[in-house]
Amino acid sequence: MSRSDLLRVFLRRDRAIREEIRGDLLAGTMGISPDALDVRVNEGRVTLGGTAEYRNLLPVVERLCRGVDGVVAVTSRLDGLAADIRSAHTGS
Repeated sequence: MSRSDLLRVFLRRDRAIREEIRGDLLAGTMGISPDALDVRVNEGRVTLGGTAEYRNLLPVVERLCRGVDGVVAVTSRLDGLAADIRSAHTGS
């Protein structure tokens, strides 16, 4: 962890980080209900849990979380129901 990572923890409160991830990122950007996934933040470390509709969206959610100001680490315990959006719609 770099010095700038350590400083970022003190610039934003965990609650603000969690609200941004749930509201802006999940609901606004990804179109995922904020209640569908468990988002926990402790000292800038995000832990994601739960089951998303599509597995191929999981790395996108993780990557977007890493870009949120104040986030210093992301641990994912996410799972997905369908392999990806295309296979779910085509039946493949």
